Amino acid sequence: MAFARTLLPALLSLALTGGPSALPEAEQAELAEQAERAERAASAAAAVPYDGQAGHETALFSVKSTDNAAAQAFTVDGTRLSRVSVWLGSGAATGTVTAQVRRVRADAGSAIASKTLDLAALGGAGAGWVEFPLSAAVTPGTTYFLHVQATTAESEPIAWYGTVRSVPGSLTSWNYDRAYWGGWHADASRLAFHVNPAGSERCGESEPCYVPAAALAARTSGLLTNRVGTEAVLPSFAVGASYVEGSNVLRLPSGRWRYLPDGASASAVVAADDPGALAQVNESRAWLAAGKVPGATAAQRAATQRALLSMRALLKPNGAFAAGWSPAWEYSWPRDGAFAAAAFAATGHDEEAYRILGYDARTQRADGTWEARTKLDGSGPPDARKWQLDGNGWVPWATWQWYQAAPPAGRDERLRALYPMVRNAADYAARSLGSDGLPPASPDYWELDTSTANIGTAAPLLAGLNASADLAARLGMDGDAERWADAARRLSAGITAAFAPLGYQRTVDGKHGRDTAVAFMAPPFNASPPGLGEALDSTYRALLLPNGGVSPGNDPDFSWGSYAWTASTSFFALAWSSTGEQAKAGRVLDWVLSKRNGLGELPETVNGAGSPSSVAPLGWTGAVVVLTALALQGTPQPTPPRKSDSTGNGHRGLKERIR
Repeated sequence: MAFARTLLPALLSLALTGGPSALPEAEQAELAEQAERAERAASAAAAVPYDGQAGHETALFSVKSTDNAAAQAFTVDGTRLSRVSVWLGSGAATGTVTAQVRRVRADAGSAIASKTLDLAALGGAGAGWVEFPLSAAVTPGTTYFLHVQATTAESEPIAWYGTVRSVPGSLTSWNYDRAYWGGWHADASRLAFHVNPAGSERCGESEPCYVPAAALAARTSGLLTNRVGTEAVLPSFAVGASYVEGSNVLRLPSGRWRYLPDGASASAVVAADDPGALAQVNESRAWLAAGKVPGATAAQRAATQRALLSMRALLKPNGAFAAGWSPAWEYSWPRDGAFAAAAFAATGHDEEAYRILGYDARTQRADGTWEARTKLDGSGPPDARKWQLDGNGWVPWATWQWYQAAPPAGRDERLRALYPMVRNAADYAARSLGSDGLPPASPDYWELDTSTANIGTAAPLLAGLNASADLAARLGMDGDAERWADAARRLSAGITAAFAPLGYQRTVDGKHGRDTAVAFMAPPFNASPPGLGEALDSTYRALLLPNGGVSPGNDPDFSWGSYAWTASTSFFALAWSSTGEQAKAGRVLDWVLSKRNGLGELPETVNGAGSPSSVAPLGWTGAVVVLTALALQGTPQPTPPRKSDSTGNGHRGLKERIR
C-alpha cells in the first residue's frame, strides 16, 4: 500500500478534470439532463448492478464547501442499504463530511439516507476508505446517487478519489463545481465507492481504512505471528483494529479477524472465532498464564502483557531476537536480546530466556566478542558495522538474571552449558581494561564511535564482570571468580575516578555531553555509587524534550533532533523504580505508556508532534517497561553483587539471601 504515503502530497496539487473553459449554464443543464436520462435507461437494462468501484489512484473531485460536491450513480440488487464507503483524502484536520443517498442527484430533498462524520474523530488529516453507516430501503435496479460534500474552516482540500481508467459496466460520476462548471458536470472518471461493503470490500481487510497522517510517522504498528513466522501490521491496516485479548490475532473494523496461520508466511482474514485463529488465541493466553504479567495498575498490566506478547513474536525458534519487524530492524542485537532475556526470565518464561542465551553462545566470535548484530538465521552480520564491546557486559548480565529466576532443579547444569560463553566474554572484557581501569573506545548503544572510553560501554562491562564473577563462584570456578572480581574492582575504580566527577557524561573526556546510559550505573545493572541520584536527575533534566520524552544524549557533535527514544526514556523509570524513587519512575513510565499506539504497542521513538514513529513495537523498550513494572510492583530485579558484597559468608551466603 505504498500509495498511502503519497496521498496527502497529491492533494496539494489537486486538479479538477474537464475542459479548458466553462459552458453556458443552459447548455450544461441540457447536457446533464441528457446524461442522466441515458444513465437511467442504461441502468434499467443492466443485468449486473453497479454498486462498487475500488480503484482510487487519482484525486478526482474536491468536495469541500457549498460550492463543491461529487456524486456517483449506482444500482443495487438488494432491498436494504446499511452502509456506504468512499475513498477520501483530506488535508484538513477539522470539519465534517456528509454522505447522502439521493433519488435525484441535484435534489437534497430526495435523500433517503444521510450520515455526517467528523474529520477530527477520524484522526484529522489523512486518507483512505471511510465508511458511513446508513439505513434505507432501496429498489433493485433503480439508479441512486451517492452524494458527498464536506465543510471545513481550513483552506486545505478534501477530495474524493477514484480512477480515470475505463471501468466496464460503470455508471456516471458527477462533479459539482459552481466556480468552474457553474453546477453539475457528468464526467468519464469513476469515483471509488462501495454500497453495503462486505468481505474484502470492508476497509481494513484488503484496503486500509482512513489513516490519519500522524499514524504514518511509524513504519509498523503491530505484529502477527505463528511462533515461527512474523508479519508486521502496517499503520494503514491498524486504524480501527485491535488485538483479540491476550493474543497476536487482530480484530478488524469489519469484525473479522486477521492472523498468521500455522505454517503460513502470509496472513489470512477469517471469520471471528475461526478455529485456527482461536487456537492461537488460546495458546498465547495459556503462555501468559504460565508466567506473570506485572504491573501496579491496570494500564501497566495491559502494557506489559502486550510487551510480552510482542517480545515473543520477535523471538525466533533458534533464539534470535529481532529488534523490530521492519527490514532495518530485522536483526538480532546482543544488547536487545539481553534485555529481552532478563524480562522473560523475570516473568517466568524460562524457556524463552534460555533460548536467547543459547543463540548468544552459538554466535559468539572466537575472541569472545559479538558482532554488532546478526542475521536472524545466525549466519553472521548483514554488513560491516563495527562490533560493540558492551555486548560483553550485557550477555553475562542477562545470563546472571536468567540464573536468578530459573527453576533451581537443573539450573547449574544448564549454566555449565553457557559457561564457556560467559568465560570468553568476561576474559575479553577483563583484558580490554587499560592502566586507568577503563575499556577502550568502542561504539556504544548509539552505534557510533567515540574517541575515548564511554559510559555506555563501561557501565555494562562492570555489570557483566560482577555477574560473571558470581556465576563462576556458584559453579566452584574460584580462579575465574577472583580474576573477574578483580577486573570489576579496577573498572569500578576507573569509573569513579574518570566518570563520576563529570556526572557520568557520555565520554571520559567530557566533550560529548549527557547520556541516558547514566542509568546503567543503577540497579538492576550495578549497585548505585555515591552521587548517582544527582547525576540521574541532572541528566534527565538536560535531555528532556518538549514532547515529554528524553533524547539519548546531547552530544554537540550529533543531534537526535526532536525525537524522544522510548528505551532511553524508560531507562530512567527503571533506575528510579529500582532505587526507591517510585514517584519519579511512575511519572516517566506513565509518559512512555501514553505513547503506545492504537494497538497498544510501544514505539521506538516519539516525534516532535508527540506521535509514535519509527517501528512499533520495539522489543528493547518492551523489556525495559516489563522490568520497570516489576520494580514498581515491589519486586525489583536483583543486581549482580560486587566482591565486597560477598565477604563474610561468601557466595554461599549470598546465594542463600537471594534465593
